[in-house]
Amino acid sequence: MSKYVLPMSIVGTAVGCAVLVKDHVTRGPCPSKASITGKTVVITGANTGIGKATAQELAKRGGRIILGCRDLVKCEAAAREIRGKTLNTQVYARQLDLASLQSIRHFAQTINQEEQRVDILINNAGVMRCPAGKTEDGFDIQFGVNHLGHFLLTNLLLRKLQDSAPSRVINVSSLAHIVGQIDFEDLNWDRKRFDTKQAYCQSKLANVLFTRELAMRLDGTGVTVNCVHPGVASTELGRHTGLHQSSFSSNVLSPFFSLLVKGPELGAQPSVYLAVAEELEGVTGRYYDVLTEKEPAPQALDPDTARRLWDASIRLLGLETDPKQTTRGPVPSPSSPGSGVKVD
Repeated sequence: MSKYVLPMSIVGTAVGCAVLVKDHVTRGPCPSKASITGKTVVITGANTGIGKATAQELAKRGGRIILGCRDLVKCEAAAREIRGKTLNTQVYARQLDLASLQSIRHFAQTINQEEQRVDILINNAGVMRCPAGKTEDGFDIQFGVNHLGHFLLTNLLLRKLQDSAPSRVINVSSLAHIVGQIDFEDLNWDRKRFDTKQAYCQSKLANVLFTRELAMRLDGTGVTVNCVHPGVASTELGRHTGLHQSSFSSNVLSPFFSLLVKGPELGAQPSVYLAVAEELEGVTGRYYDVLTEKEPAPQALDPDTARRLWDASIRLLGLETDPKQTTRGPVPSPSSPGSGVKVD
């Protein structure tokens, strides 16, 4: 029996350390108990994972919740489940494919026409380290979905957000932004060799830069814009990371990994916090690492890069800025978007 004491001690210590690390990285639930009764919330990518958990928590707090998802069947199933669990009948499913500019415009038009207000927009949907591919409009899939899709959606809902002020925009980014670089010569990976990790990091850096630039442009309008790294959570987002693509990773690494990461419910708490916390009223342009405000990577703090990315996004999406409405952002242009645009 004594020969098993040391191995068991090592295993016990390792498990204990893993639990302690997990407790540290999760950092607990949202500290705010604020209700959002009477407020309308739009959440992208809300039929699974962090987005679904965020929607359920905000539904519990009395909000009118609009789920925007690519798969409408799954979206409607999620909405029914949330209504059943929260007894909040105001949870609705809407089709939204962030890889299609036409779908984004249709979704935004529906929201603008049918909803009296939009108090909270949570740009939660995303793809991570997926194979090389293009969106319907020819953009790199990660840059197109994670950045350009939300950039367009947010701008199309800006007037509704301003009319509903004080209102909030929350962009879900990632700690991965710290190693991201914006390649203005080839944003869509048309010429250089595709690197899925770098493509993802570029898109997450773009989220932070977009947050800071939009916050500056909306200063004084009553609309705040913040971004958040939600922490490492076990969701479908990681399906392309390779953790389950070999017997070793599935049988050895995956169980250990599950001890260190949090579930969707805890992963949703940072977004919930930014959406409801009364002490964050008026706070804008900030980056949060889970529940704590932190300074993002140096490249995310460069105002010239943020402004240049904004201008590049406008051109790629075929938008124009209305000079008579400087605080209301760009308005749609009839011109067609293109891919592979070299940005000066």
